[in-house]
Amino acid sequence: MPTFEEITAFIAEKPLPTAVIALLSLVGLALAFLVIRVAWRALTWLFSRYVAQRPIEDVLTIVAASIATGVSAQGMWRFSGDVLGLDGPLRLLLFAFIEVAIITSAVRARRNMRENFSAGIDGIAVWALTCLTAVLSSMDARSLPEAMFRLAAPLVAAWLWERGMAIERHRIRGTGRINWRLTPERMLVRMGLAEVSDRTASEVDAHRRLTRVALAAKRAKALRDSGGSERKMRAALARLDKAMDQAVEHTGLAVDESRQEALLAQIAALYNTSALIDADPRVPWEPEADHRPVPARPALPPALAELVDEEDEDIEVLDTTPQVVDTAQRAALMRAARDYWDRQIAKGIVPRTVDIAQEIGLSLSTAREYRALWKLEPQAHALIEALYQQHGIVDTGAFPVLGADGRVLAKS
Repeated sequence: MPTFEEITAFIAEKPLPTAVIALLSLVGLALAFLVIRVAWRALTWLFSRYVAQRPIEDVLTIVAASIATGVSAQGMWRFSGDVLGLDGPLRLLLFAFIEVAIITSAVRARRNMRENFSAGIDGIAVWALTCLTAVLSSMDARSLPEAMFRLAAPLVAAWLWERGMAIERHRIRGTGRINWRLTPERMLVRMGLAEVSDRTASEVDAHRRLTRVALAAKRAKALRDSGGSERKMRAALARLDKAMDQAVEHTGLAVDESRQEALLAQIAALYNTSALIDADPRVPWEPEADHRPVPARPALPPALAELVDEEDEDIEVLDTTPQVVDTAQRAALMRAARDYWDRQIAKGIVPRTVDIAQEIGLSLSTAREYRALWKLEPQAHALIEALYQQHGIVDTGAFPVLGADGRVLAKS
């Protein structure tokens, strides 16, 4: 490196070359600044477009899968040189053809999943090509640990891709892929170490104590009805008295009306188990023996008749042009419409087609399609039947509905 004295001497002896060098340095610095600025803007745009909108787990999945794919490509680089004898530009062009095929199949599988809810043959191709590149890259390994590592890297990338696909499938469809029958939760419930519901420990203890009382009462009644010995009757009554004492002490049975009703319900069910053999359950589609035709519908009052005569198609609520949304947006709108429907049904209100369209932002045709499907469910059908039986109101999709107090609620 030249000293300061040498630099000053060079400047004094050759001022013109020094000026050219300084000018070129300034131009180089300006160009470097512009390149860095453009690169920074490009990175910022890529981050906001493709990274910031994704959840952190998706970003980490892509990063980890890219690293694993790079490890697999490095193994194929060595395989193409040592085994295939490729060198130079030919080696550079051909060594990663399997990795490119894997990425292409993964992109096609994701597109198929978004459009058809299934990865299809491209999803199978991802795993097949991954296993192929893992085996080929491990065949050129120099030791067993290196071979295991080269086998594991592509499989890790494929597993991360599969999990990302499963998460996106769950977002679009709103359901999981399968429900395993053997899970830790089911095993703990089967062994009696966990509860199926979210009851507290005090509620579980109270239920068990009330059940003991009901079972003890059933045993005592059975002994009395069968003419059991006096000794057995005394023992059964003692067990019943003990169970009742504990229930009164630990569950508040003497003052809690809900638990008194629960105990009586259990006793009634246990005392009448023999009646089950005489039960005659009917299938839902079998007509009853005393089935009668529906009576003629009574005439509606003028005010209600005017409401019933209104048709959904005559109400200008939203733009009538068909909605163009992707699969994810359509699924989100359907879930939002379903949540709104369930909330209104729980209040005793059957939403109209117009109400669903206004609340969610759907087209009238889509809202009418959803309503026609959901109104057949038992709770909604019961409300519609109550409207007809009590007020003679016919369901047209724009009819008034009943409130919790039995009043007719009309929306205009």
